[in-house]
Amino acid sequence: MEYRTLGTTGVQLSTHCLGTMMFGPWGNDDADACARIVRRAIDGGINFVDTADMYSDGRSEEIVGSALNGSVRDDVVLATKFHNPMGPGRNQRGNSRLWIMRAVEDSLRRLGTDRIDLYQVHRPEGGTDVEETLSALTDLQRQGKIRYFGSSTFPGWQMVEAQWVAERRGVSRFRAEQPPYSIFVRHIEHDVLPVAEAYGMGVLVWSPLARGWLTGRYRRDHFDDSPESRASRGKDRGPYIAAQFDVARPEIQRKLDLVEELDKLAANAGISMAHMAVGFTLAHPAVTSAIVGPRTIDHLEDLLAGADVRLDAATLDAIDALVPPGTVVDENDRGFTPWWFDPAARRRREERPA
Repeated sequence: MEYRTLGTTGVQLSTHCLGTMMFGPWGNDDADACARIVRRAIDGGINFVDTADMYSDGRSEEIVGSALNGSVRDDVVLATKFHNPMGPGRNQRGNSRLWIMRAVEDSLRRLGTDRIDLYQVHRPEGGTDVEETLSALTDLQRQGKIRYFGSSTFPGWQMVEAQWVAERRGVSRFRAEQPPYSIFVRHIEHDVLPVAEAYGMGVLVWSPLARGWLTGRYRRDHFDDSPESRASRGKDRGPYIAAQFDVARPEIQRKLDLVEELDKLAANAGISMAHMAVGFTLAHPAVTSAIVGPRTIDHLEDLLAGADVRLDAATLDAIDALVPPGTVVDENDRGFTPWWFDPAARRRREERPA
């Protein structure tokens, strides 16, 4: 396992991060099996675990906290996130000071710990000034409840704005960004990755396997729609998730074509497509760690087997030829729909006559 520094913090992270979105009803509700995944990941050299309050409505945090109970907690950099709704209340969500101060206490309780090593804003929010968010997170840092804080799926310009606000207002700044990044989703190469490098931020990429597409489970001759597959489980989680595997969409047809070409490319390189996919994300100099989210111990074992895979220039060039730098195969995979794309935000209001 290779270790890289989180931006300019000096904190050393494994290049594979254990993502736990699949812990709980969304994926694997067997807490003991999930605990075995955590222990095996640590034994395999992973020292970085990422979760979020919203994953299975908090159940993921509870499982992670139980698995990290005891001395093993000190050996792991523990990250979680806030922003998404955690109840019916109007203020049980978002990036306001009011919610952050409650959300962190809830996460600390579920995780069974006295501090969060990296606390991340899960998404930007239009109605909340970034200074409001940064000042609240700075207070938590000074109280010792969090060590560092970062953003997730922020556009490049908002990352820059947050850095400028932190400097002007004398508060702590985001030290990491967690964006989507894979062979299929490369838009962050335009601005997010260069911005992170310019400001000394770590980059922790989510979905390097493109929601399972780059594992080879979804092929023209064998499209895995078994009950335990993500394609099947996603049908019950709304149209946004279901669309990611809807073969009637032309974007999905292109993915099916690309998977065949990428499988040949991986075979020529002597590695699996999944190992090639993770290795692709780690080839970018701005990337600190790739978040892998195994649902079973077998999935983890396969990913650990490819922890030392690094791609040569010829393989990277061949990937670029299939999916050009900065492009996205399916716009649905960006992970964030900006509020300024709403019709009301894009259309000038008609002036009323005096």
